[in-house]
Amino acid sequence: MKAPVLNMTPRTVSRVRMAAILGVLGPGLVSGFADNDAGGISTYSVAGVKFGYDLLWVLLASQIVLFFTQEVGARLGLATGQGLAGLVREKYGLRWVAFMISAMLVANIGSIVAEFAGCGAALGLFGVPTWISALLAATVVVVLLTRGSYRRVQYLFVAVGIGVSLAYFVSALLAHPDWGQAAQSLVVPHLASSPVYWITVVATVGTTITPWGQAFIQSYVADKRLGREDLVGERLDVGLGAFLTNLIGGFIVIACAAAVYSVGTQIDTSSPDAVQKIAGALTPLAGSGATVLFAVGLLAASFLGLGVVPLTSAYAACEAFGWETGVDWRLREAPAFYGLMIFFVAFAAVFILLVPARMLVQVMFTAQVVNCLLLPFVLVFVMRLASDRELMGPLVSGRILQTIGWAGTALLVLLSLVLVATSIFGV
Repeated sequence: MKAPVLNMTPRTVSRVRMAAILGVLGPGLVSGFADNDAGGISTYSVAGVKFGYDLLWVLLASQIVLFFTQEVGARLGLATGQGLAGLVREKYGLRWVAFMISAMLVANIGSIVAEFAGCGAALGLFGVPTWISALLAATVVVVLLTRGSYRRVQYLFVAVGIGVSLAYFVSALLAHPDWGQAAQSLVVPHLASSPVYWITVVATVGTTITPWGQAFIQSYVADKRLGREDLVGERLDVGLGAFLTNLIGGFIVIACAAAVYSVGTQIDTSSPDAVQKIAGALTPLAGSGATVLFAVGLLAASFLGLGVVPLTSAYAACEAFGWETGVDWRLREAPAFYGLMIFFVAFAAVFILLVPARMLVQVMFTAQVVNCLLLPFVLVFVMRLASDRELMGPLVSGRILQTIGWAGTALLVLLSLVLVATSIFGV
């Protein structure tokens, strides 16, 4: 008996293709939204407070690099069905994967600590003690990730990301910025020689292009069981994620530039009430709800980062040793995966309790600098793997993609060297 033949009109075929592409969306959007976590918001706020619109060009440049680095990571996941750490272990051995994982986990733990700092700073605006915010955040995240499923976790991450984006989009509009000056700063770099300027540049890049983000996109693509046929949809996913990441980052810079820098207000970002002062600076422009809007956005972003970064750390560590990974596994089926994830959350929660309240913003900012300094160590492995024709097959990086990828890696190394030079010599 012959199988029935489905006669579909061109319009139906088009709809089916679009549905297939939309079904791929998720990893790139989640990664993009999670880039605007507590560390990202604090860094963008510091950039706007200290330098006004001048660092918007960094966001545009980093968006281009972010798209290509995330695209490479997604392509690795599509071609191999494996995470980054597992591939490095297979191709280069335990020593090299241990080196890469060590660099990544140092950066990741710093980011997780920054998320708790964000929760503490946000809830501190409402008088909640740091120890209560840390306990609450740790409990919510652990319960979510150990009792959820891939689909539920993904939908929640995307929903929170959209909420954070809307909060800061509204903040930027209410601040009534100089859009002409912002547009000019976006395309015309404003350079300075001060160490503080370059530290802020490095932090801005480090909060956009992260070691955890590079590993996360590949592991999440593999966990979603996407294949080579999903390349078009995943490129759209990555492109949207990269665009939204920096668009919202730009809104935060613009809001703080208009509310603080442009009116000559001076805010010490290392002071214990720095977040409150930054949020309060919007009040004359946006009304009494500005503090609440800023705080809710920071809190939501912190929870989003707390959900993603420990998850990525557990993915990477388990892949390095060949252990079961994935949020669709039950706790008893993947004890190492969930055990490590809980450990990273608990360690960061305890650590943040030892940090004085006055250093919360500085902790979030410094974590992004560390991200940028350690990212090249991860990208070198990514670029080498993506150029392996035997491993990648038809998804191997061509000359153009290789050139862009290595140029981005070299640029990050150059930024690190500039940071060191300006810090030591003050030039």
